[in-house]
Amino acid sequence: MERVRRAIKTRQRSLSPSYEPLSDSFHGENEDSFPDSHTPKFSRLEYSIFLLLGVSMLWAWYYDPSPLYQNMFLAAAPYFQHRFSHSPWLLTHFQPSILTNSTLTNLASMALLTHLQRTASYPTRITVSLILNFTAFTLLAISTLLFRSFSPEVYFAFLMVIVFAASLATGLCQNGVFAYVTSFGVGEYTQAIMTGQAIAGVLPCVAQIVSVLSVPEDDSGAGKETPKSAFAYFLTATIVSATTLGAFTLILLRLHPEDKKAAKTTVEVLDGGGTEEEDDNPERKVVGMWSLFLKLKYPAMAVFLCFAVTMLFPVFTQEILSVRPPSPSTPRLFRPACFIPLGFLFWNSGDLAGRLLTLSPNLKPLRYPRTLFLLSLLRLAFIPLYLLCNIKGRGAVVESDFFYLVVVQFLFGMSNGWLGSCCMIAAGVWVEKEEREAGGGFMGLMLVGGLSVGSLASFSVAGV
Repeated sequence: MERVRRAIKTRQRSLSPSYEPLSDSFHGENEDSFPDSHTPKFSRLEYSIFLLLGVSMLWAWYYDPSPLYQNMFLAAAPYFQHRFSHSPWLLTHFQPSILTNSTLTNLASMALLTHLQRTASYPTRITVSLILNFTAFTLLAISTLLFRSFSPEVYFAFLMVIVFAASLATGLCQNGVFAYVTSFGVGEYTQAIMTGQAIAGVLPCVAQIVSVLSVPEDDSGAGKETPKSAFAYFLTATIVSATTLGAFTLILLRLHPEDKKAAKTTVEVLDGGGTEEEDDNPERKVVGMWSLFLKLKYPAMAVFLCFAVTMLFPVFTQEILSVRPPSPSTPRLFRPACFIPLGFLFWNSGDLAGRLLTLSPNLKPLRYPRTLFLLSLLRLAFIPLYLLCNIKGRGAVVESDFFYLVVVQFLFGMSNGWLGSCCMIAAGVWVEKEEREAGGGFMGLMLVGGLSVGSLASFSVAGV
């Protein structure tokens, strides 16, 4: 028996050079295919691509169109108001219609995709989502120049189809990315996705403030929205989707399917079982949602509550004005057209800073999931702080823009970025290796569920 064991070990050493991965190779497959690979390796290239995937996920569209991030639909809201100006009903209801359409489509698609695990191809879901986004926003950009003679009703129907397609693409991307990145077993890659999402929130805020400051004011004190600016918004989303698709292709080409198949077959033969034919139709271990919840209950409840509470802040941010009295001498940065985007910028900057904090291993309490849930409950304390600010110009209890922008907005955003990232990274820590993809998809579903519940709850504070 000892001779047989030595013979097998010698055979393994002789075969391993044929399938030796590069230093930046596909870690999700390396850990399964190469018996000597115990710790997944970190790749800067893959980190950068996952960062770009996070940017793309939120740049073109977010989980719903409420201004959690200043995305393309929100930035073009004045353009939509112009298109629906001849229809009072559409002018009043187009934003709630977008909200309902996107929320239901996104949540339903996430629930369905999370359930379909057995033969799921997560790279395919990501690729389809990027192609769908590219197509949707290309058509939307073209509509700003070529379809301007359409009636408001026809354009509204067209817009609802685009919103449906963009929301479906977001569901595919969220499910695919969080499941795919978790399978790598490298927590930094999940952090890259979360950081990319935060970057997608910061850049459009900066762009909107710059655009407002660069456009001369008209008699009403506001700049004018033109079809060309809307075209630029949507074209940017198209370019981001196309660039991300090209970058993601690099990950798929890192290890050719033939190499992965040969490597897996070799290991199965050495282990005494498995044939090459068995790899033609691979099926994953199906893990029920209840089983995943039992293993991830504290991180899952924490990320759900974290984003549900977060969705209350846009309602306040749209209503809070600077404590400086409005007058011609007031700097434009402190007038509503700039101050409201400035509030979003501070929140999103804090969100980005919080997600970057998770790069430090000492700032990720992944082994204490109950702590994550407790911290998500404590974030409710931020909501009363908004009541101390200048809501709708009625006056502030704390008359300080610094208090609002830094103490409330920045710190609230930082708590969201740090806590949300820690919860998502924990998905790969508290499940078995073969359950990582299902765990990542499940956590993505809980995140979207929290956003949906938070969106509905935001109506309760809309009249404050």
